[in-house]
Amino acid sequence: MAQDAYPSKPIALIVPNPPGGFVDASARLLSEPLSRVANQSVVVDNRGGGSGNVAYQAVARAKPDGYTLLISYSAYHAGNPALTPNLPWDPVKDFAPVALLTVATNVIAVHPSVPATNLKEFIAFLKQNPAKLNYASQGNGSLSHIGTEVFKQQTGTFMTHIPYRGSGPAVQDVLSGQVQVFITTPPSVMGHVQAGKLKAFAVTGDKRSPQMPQIPTTAEAGLPGFKLEAWVGLFAPAGTPPAVIAKLTADVKRAMELPEVKTRADAAGIEIRYQGPDALAQLVKSDLAYWSKTIKAAGIKAD
Repeated sequence: MAQDAYPSKPIALIVPNPPGGFVDASARLLSEPLSRVANQSVVVDNRGGGSGNVAYQAVARAKPDGYTLLISYSAYHAGNPALTPNLPWDPVKDFAPVALLTVATNVIAVHPSVPATNLKEFIAFLKQNPAKLNYASQGNGSLSHIGTEVFKQQTGTFMTHIPYRGSGPAVQDVLSGQVQVFITTPPSVMGHVQAGKLKAFAVTGDKRSPQMPQIPTTAEAGLPGFKLEAWVGLFAPAGTPPAVIAKLTADVKRAMELPEVKTRADAAGIEIRYQGPDALAQLVKSDLAYWSKTIKAAGIKAD
């Protein structure tokens, strides 16, 4: 396929999550500016379910022509291979990296009914009340699942895992108090924390979130060893022509550098961090090794 012929029809961004949350927000952050830069329609196609596997398998089997692309979530891409045996897709062999798009820290959010005012009190409550609280995740293999299991291991606490099909339904049950805890990216809960409907005890990065500057980091809150960062990247099916990958990479870079995109990202609590295919491939490699080790050490099993 000649480079100047691409794209000649609409591009689909396959999202492994339902609408709402960090991954979907990242896809929508890209879709409109990319359509302008590429002069072609870019459509977001949410295919939640199967802990991301529905979307990943669909893209892995898609025609490698640059018109069906994967908006990939780090925990699915690097966590699922260690969590789920005999996956119908391979994280390296089935996907060609295009660009790293965004990253986000996580926030430890809880329902106001939990009788704690900070992270230390929360951990103490969990130790005094084992198995009393439930925690939500976006699904088995999500960063909220793996990350909360690591949190439990590091703090010597226990909560029951309640998996959902994405952040949207998980947040609704946390807001209602049916589930009390959700460790997730800021876009899912930031507005509810600011409105006083949820409490946030810490963010899990090295620095505070600009959107929630009053919330301490885990290190500041007394748990320095617990850190979680999620990323979202763009991938094409393996075998996509190099000229198409190069055109996509260049267009994505131009789109993500538009000033209005950064403004929208800041408002959503998302950090734009564009990197090219080689850097994304290296990130996948290192995360695969890290999550395999972490999942094994924490004894995490697919529910």
